[in-house]
Amino acid sequence: MDKYGLIGFPIAHSLSPRLFEAAYGGRYTYDLIDTEDFEKAWEGFMYGYRAVNVTAPFKGDAFACADWRSPECGRIGAANLCVNEGGMVKAYNSDYLAVKAILEPLERGTAAVIGYGGAGRAAMAAAEDSGFSTTLYRHGEIAGGVSADLIIYTLPRAVEGSDRLECRNLLEANYKDPCLGGHPGYIPGTEWLLQQALLGYALMTGEKPDAEAMKAVFRPHAKA
Repeated sequence: MDKYGLIGFPIAHSLSPRLFEAAYGGRYTYDLIDTEDFEKAWEGFMYGYRAVNVTAPFKGDAFACADWRSPECGRIGAANLCVNEGGMVKAYNSDYLAVKAILEPLERGTAAVIGYGGAGRAAMAAAEDSGFSTTLYRHGEIAGGVSADLIIYTLPRAVEGSDRLECRNLLEANYKDPCLGGHPGYIPGTEWLLQQALLGYALMTGEKPDAEAMKAVFRPHAKA
């Protein structure tokens, strides 16, 4: 039976196993490969798994090790999903795909992406390709505040200036410890994670996931 998993560190509290179990009714194994050693994690993937999600700090490493990269993955320089096809690794970026899906119904205009990590670069590419006039900010560049029609906040925590963000819609990447909830037009990180999983799991398995079962993971009665 094909096995799937997530590589990164630290990932002990990731929601990905619950989402994957819900997506396919528990028919497939999904493991956490939780190690600081990328080479060890990659070897485990190559010899034991059909496909893996990749999170920090290994998105750049996974990109470099892939044999084939999707166009958006190549543009961003980071991969967060790898599929092993008989020893040939194909790399994708489901952050990009998720942000594009979220932005599709929004009114176009200016966009500010805050954070220069893998998620920030993916968000910038997705916003540009969605028709937004986009500017990328590093965390130290927002102390005076930022104003745009859309702000995509990819930093893991609040920084100086994060209380001075003016926008019509605000998408936050962090779903574990969000710091901007309650902002007008707020789109939570759980929506980003859900869209990433819906689109990514289909690439990993070749099968359509159960969207309603996955959405139930985020409902208030669901256990953390």
